Amino acid sequence: MIRERLSAQLLAGPPARDPVAVAERLLAVQGQDPRGARLAIRARTTGLTAADVDRALTDERSLLITWLNRGTLHLVRSEDYSWLHALTTPPLFTGNARRLAQEGVPPTLADRGVDVIERSLATEGPLTRAELRERLVVAGVPTAGQALVHLLVLASLRGLTVRGPMVGRQHAYVLVRDWLGEPPPVDRDRALAELARRYLAGHGPADERDLARWAGLPLRDARAGLGAIASELVERPDGLVDLANRRPPAELPPPRLFGPFDPVLLGWISREFVLGEHQARVTVEGLFRPFALVHGRAAATWNIQAGEVVLEPFARLAKADAKALARDGEDVLRFLG
Repeated sequence: MIRERLSAQLLAGPPARDPVAVAERLLAVQGQDPRGARLAIRARTTGLTAADVDRALTDERSLLITWLNRGTLHLVRSEDYSWLHALTTPPLFTGNARRLAQEGVPPTLADRGVDVIERSLATEGPLTRAELRERLVVAGVPTAGQALVHLLVLASLRGLTVRGPMVGRQHAYVLVRDWLGEPPPVDRDRALAELARRYLAGHGPADERDLARWAGLPLRDARAGLGAIASELVERPDGLVDLANRRPPAELPPPRLFGPFDPVLLGWISREFVLGEHQARVTVEGLFRPFALVHGRAAATWNIQAGEVVLEPFARLAKADAKALARDGEDVLRFLG
């Protein structure tokens, strides 16, 4: 199963050609950590830089980041935004309203805040988070604590805004209608089928519970999506399903470094197949640390100190593996620039 999933994730076998191809395969890359999202692209391509990701966000408008799936920021292809938004955001409104109330923003002020965000972006956009905060404060809308974040989430859930271009080193917000045009109508049944198909392309083999968790949807929706593409699936002896036309899995990849919140840790209910006994060292109180994969399993965590990649191995590394990770660390620094 490790080889199959790493191949599906573009971590074994031929790499993707560009950032958009990575997003096409994985469908949605967790994006609340900007460096982590870019390093997820690096691990699945060759020769690119973080600037190539920024170019896709800004100049090409082929990628964007917004709140989808489990209520977390995700990097997706712009052409996948409309149906993913229509499918995965309705369950998120209740939690958003609760969090706004906890931050002292009642529904009337929340509506005013979204209006301010929409008007500001229509007349001045793109605008950064700090710039939107200034406009909200002038309008008398609370922004302290997490209030600003959840106002921005609400504008996103309503289909008004996404994170589009980079402005300097900041990711700016734009109106969907200005950046992408008017969204097309979405057929929910077709969207569920596409969700199941695309999820398995980047995460198979998996089961309905994995899909439901990853997408943040009820189990009945995951079952409906998989049922709609039943003729395209094959059931494995272990009870998991996969796309029937899948190529044979590639060999395990060479040692490689991954950033925080890498998709290979977020696509399934269980992470045991990658982390084994080391889960507590990689996932800490909801945070996912950068880690190294050796022979298909997590073997170390890492960070950047004084401009160098520093490894914290879980056990003594073989000399060849340590050298391979050192080379990959140099590539991380090259990629980040």
